[in-house]
Amino acid sequence: MRQSHPLLEEVDAPALATAMATDDPPLLVDVRTEPERAVAAIQPSLHIGLDRFVERAPEEIPRDRDVVVYCHVGARSAQAAVWLKASGWSRVRSLAGGIDAWSEQVDPEVPRYR
Repeated sequence: MRQSHPLLEEVDAPALATAMATDDPPLLVDVRTEPERAVAAIQPSLHIGLDRFVERAPEEIPRDRDVVVYCHVGARSAQAAVWLKASGWSRVRSLAGGIDAWSEQVDPEVPRYR
């Protein structure tokens, strides 16, 4: 089981789906690799691979938005969300279980992969 971090807040896939259907949906940020994104993605979302995240996030992720970061199963997005929180973003969560949970619980049309 993954160790929790005091700065980490998570949202589950069904709650994210509900939030995405509102007039003010969160900004989704995908931190997976290009090949992973080519297989499956949650749209609309901004892609900033974890390998360039620290460099690009300050310019591309507004600090005044509700942000949800996602990856395959939640480990990389948790790292990115903690970094954002520690760097001054106040409304940041990680998608618990990542796009894999999204596919299982919300949208089975999103392909699952290993």
